[in-house]
Amino acid sequence: MKEQDRSRFSGAEASMPARRSFLARTSGALAGALASGVVLGDAAAQAAGNESESGARALGKPGGGKGFWPNGARLAVSVSMMFEGGGQPISGAGGLIPEPIARGVPDLPTNAYFAYGYYEGIPRALDLFDKHGIKVSSFMIGEAIKKMPDLAQEIVRRGHEAAAHGRTWSNSYHLSRSEEKRFIADSAETILRITGQQAVGWNAYFLRNSVHILETLQELGFLYHIDEPSHDEPFIVPVKGKDFVTVPYTFHLNDISAYPFDGYNPMAYEQALKDEFDQLYEEGAHRRRMMLVGFHDRINGHANRIRMLDRFFTYAKSKPDVWFARKDEIARWVLEHREDTPVLRRGPAALSGLPGPG
Repeated sequence: MKEQDRSRFSGAEASMPARRSFLARTSGALAGALASGVVLGDAAAQAAGNESESGARALGKPGGGKGFWPNGARLAVSVSMMFEGGGQPISGAGGLIPEPIARGVPDLPTNAYFAYGYYEGIPRALDLFDKHGIKVSSFMIGEAIKKMPDLAQEIVRRGHEAAAHGRTWSNSYHLSRSEEKRFIADSAETILRITGQQAVGWNAYFLRNSVHILETLQELGFLYHIDEPSHDEPFIVPVKGKDFVTVPYTFHLNDISAYPFDGYNPMAYEQALKDEFDQLYEEGAHRRRMMLVGFHDRINGHANRIRMLDRFFTYAKSKPDVWFARKDEIARWVLEHREDTPVLRRGPAALSGLPGPG
């Protein structure tokens, strides 16, 4: 491992042996502390950029014996539908053509590839979700929905969540804190103006934010973000004395990263979804579990992929006690049932390498 890699993982991961030893020596005290929501050694752990956890969930017991999700559901399944077409730069956006285009020249076929998302992908997806009675969270780019406001309005009209995905399809982590805040606020203001819905969820371009992100989102009135693929359940990170929710995202079941068009195997993707579902459903009998399905307008919106997702949703809906939920619903449920939720108290993000206090 390179020296810079050792430094990057010098937070929670590097301190695991020490914490295991501590837990072994104090298991009785820790069990009592977890049951009461008390955290041991927070100040020292946070100063070192480490992470401590509290909450009854750590003991594997739902509060009050009522289950981890509404109506006793044992698994939550949530779909993230990205509305990105029209928000990309007209030259230089990543697409299907491996050879980069000359700098500054409009990339006509790549832009048409993005346009597929709003012409075909999202309308087809909306019909699929209606067929199965599923409500999803749509992460919208401000410039994209400015070009297709009727489609953004239709998403909300059908009962789906409008969440924020930035002013444009681009990184914001290199911006100053005030500039990043404006970048996020602009997208939320555009969503509110076009759809009438206040965005309370955030997703960054390829999940990359600045170290100030949780404080910034909290200041802007957001309830949650999805930019951390570290858990199979939602969790809370306290920021300035107030709870902020992470509703985790996924790489391995994300259409844009795990199953590109080159070499795409729809049967393998369908089986991967079923295997993920079955494992989490089984685990959901004794701990809170959540499954995430990543969906991009221009990728999973293609006809053959919709047909594959149709089969998967039919399979998942055939099982009892499954909650298909929007992410704002999940975040609010978590905040209302804090006793069942991991509460991760982290040191500064610049030290831990994980989203936390700036």
